[in-house]
Amino acid sequence: MEYVSTRGAAPVLDFEGVTLAGLASDGGLYLPREWPSFSHDEIAAMRGLPYAELAACIMAPFVGDSVTPDRLLELTRAAYGRFAHDAVTPLVQLDQQHWLLELFHGPTLAFKDVALQLLGLLFEEFLGRSGGNLTIVGATSGDTGSAAIDAVAGREGVEIFMLHPQGRVSDVQRRQMTTVLAPNVHNIAIDGSFDDAQAIVKRMFGDPNMTGRFRISAVNSINWARLMAQVVYYFAAALQLGSPDRKVAFSVPTGNFGDVFAGYVAARMGLRVERLIVATNVNDILHRALSSGDYSAGSVTPTAAPSMDIQVSSNFERLLFDLGGRDGAAMAEQMRGFESSKAMRLTNAQLQGAAALFTSARVEPDEMTATMRRTHEDCGQTIDPHSAIGLHAARSSGIPAAVPVVTLATAHPGKFRDAVERATGQRPPLPSRVGDLFAREERYHELAGTYEAVRDWIAERATPVA
Repeated sequence: MEYVSTRGAAPVLDFEGVTLAGLASDGGLYLPREWPSFSHDEIAAMRGLPYAELAACIMAPFVGDSVTPDRLLELTRAAYGRFAHDAVTPLVQLDQQHWLLELFHGPTLAFKDVALQLLGLLFEEFLGRSGGNLTIVGATSGDTGSAAIDAVAGREGVEIFMLHPQGRVSDVQRRQMTTVLAPNVHNIAIDGSFDDAQAIVKRMFGDPNMTGRFRISAVNSINWARLMAQVVYYFAAALQLGSPDRKVAFSVPTGNFGDVFAGYVAARMGLRVERLIVATNVNDILHRALSSGDYSAGSVTPTAAPSMDIQVSSNFERLLFDLGGRDGAAMAEQMRGFESSKAMRLTNAQLQGAAALFTSARVEPDEMTATMRRTHEDCGQTIDPHSAIGLHAARSSGIPAAVPVVTLATAHPGKFRDAVERATGQRPPLPSRVGDLFAREERYHELAGTYEAVRDWIAERATPVA
């Protein structure tokens, strides 16, 4: 399998290369040169497979020759053996049409674990062959940071520098990052938003003074391997609900577009997806883009769903590239215009292509709160703010009653205790596997939200290429 950049100028890489590289050298994001696909019969044959075996089956075409089939299965079994539920991503029925796909049974209680537990093992696998050191630089709006840190803490040859917006993540999210005191883990709290942190990370990947000194990689969903792992749970859910003989719709709370883009990939691979519902909060750039073609960034509004408080959705570029005829030069020009003006119009091909599969919704804070309350009272299920946004969008989507609608439950409610308690009157407990999170020492560094401050701090501490 070969991978190409959305901006057309970076080298073509294999799966090992894109995993270690993260962002493409031309500022673009890597995608497979062509989409692998499964037939109706091949998908039907996947029914009943344990999650790790299903994951190895779905990922095999993307991995190519970089990992043998037997070794890939060993890695998926190791990654998903740490999950607290034997089904890894279990389905929970709410009513005759609506289901929750619980993606929070990993070690840090969020959907990011599904991909990052595997990505940490892949880093170790590939570094074991090539030697050397890998410097991971990432930005998090809450959950990516803790999941990535858990996945690589203490691993040989890997060091991680994770940026988060100070005061804009929940206390549980922050502590899951800052109480990991492994020597290869460095947490940085910046004065700014997630978009500021993400812009710093992207600029670092394009800075030859940094990339020349350090082997920099990514754990954000700009890394293709992370998205690849997220494709699996779309197949897992749909197979349980009758796929491939029955279409399934998915509602996805999203800010950076990675989780819902994985659903698009599943559809391109042959999964019969009725609709992908893009659920946003008041930071609604994706809703505006998909409903009217207006992809223009405003200022970030902090909300009770902080993982969605984003105005620049990195993975959206992958969709626009695929829908726009895979013209790297045109995509590069379109993104240059957006990066300079923070505003862009989707082309007719992009807007019409997206409309064939995607719908979107903006969910207001009171709608989110009411959904948490009603789901608790009527269904006996406690959900977090992000999942509530997805569920409200699902119930408002107008999907035909015969089509099951799966809302991705992206985080354990215990990660957002204050918001859940305000909505339901009940303070959700943290699972026992989290341990004494609030008794542990925290360690992080506060920096100005400027590229120079973060660059210099990392350069002083990272391990240069030998």
